[in-house]
Amino acid sequence: MFDKYLLYLKGIRNFSDNTIRAYREDIGQYISFLESHNKNENDADISSARAFVVMLSKRGLASGTINRILSSIRGYYKYLQRHGYVKLNPFSGIKSVKGEKKLPMFLFENEMEELLDISSSDFLQIRNRAVFEFLYSSGCRVSEAVGCNVTDIDFKNGSIRVTGKGNKERMLFIGDTALSVLRDYIGVRKHYVKIENIDAGQALFLNKNGKRMTTRGVRYILKQYLENSAIQKNVTPHTFRHSFATHLLNEGADIRVVQELLGHASLATTQIYTHVSLARLKKVYKMAHPHAKLKEKSNGKI
Repeated sequence: MFDKYLLYLKGIRNFSDNTIRAYREDIGQYISFLESHNKNENDADISSARAFVVMLSKRGLASGTINRILSSIRGYYKYLQRHGYVKLNPFSGIKSVKGEKKLPMFLFENEMEELLDISSSDFLQIRNRAVFEFLYSSGCRVSEAVGCNVTDIDFKNGSIRVTGKGNKERMLFIGDTALSVLRDYIGVRKHYVKIENIDAGQALFLNKNGKRMTTRGVRYILKQYLENSAIQKNVTPHTFRHSFATHLLNEGADIRVVQELLGHASLATTQIYTHVSLARLKKVYKMAHPHAKLKEKSNGKI
């Protein structure tokens, strides 16, 4: 049944390989747990579900990780019920685990400028800067970035078509700086692409072997740059996306516009970015608070 469900996710739901891999790991843990108790999906009841959640909690997993696993299992049981494999969903009465909501890691604008300050003396440096500028300018996921093809870019309109979760396409914008860097990169890219590799011929970003870059490759080059950087934060490729959303909202962008650009199905997912920087708070305070204005007037103006 489990293998059929994974095929369903791939063939009918059009889930990406990475998403299917996560479902396989999450649900696989549950199936192994049942087997260790001489049970299967049909034998499981709410006590089995509760015992599984307790087991996950004892392993010290974060609440977000536990809730993701529970969501995967709920989806699996819905499939099993719909196709008549089981009668009951033991997880229907299991609530998500409450936990402290952590704000996403983001870089301040000066930190982002430092990270993007990359010399461009060879192909790899030009490519690396193009990848970083692209991630920050578009706000796309790293998986979406490495999945882009050269023909997806519209230089005239400063936009690019990306394919996100569930094979859903959306249009994103690219700023002038990123467009300029991408033009420089594409100018040298043609000398390094493996022509005999059809996918490489289409891929926007290439690795050192002339083939399509992977998400792991992006993480590796970012880690290299951070080792020589003064930035003391746990920066990942996803940090570019967090910073993109944070900076837009700090400058007054409408949250629903940001939601559309990020490709979030729910506004609640985007609302985590509504935190503002200290500089933004200080600016609003000085403009709005009457005593802040009075203090400025007393410094020589009255």
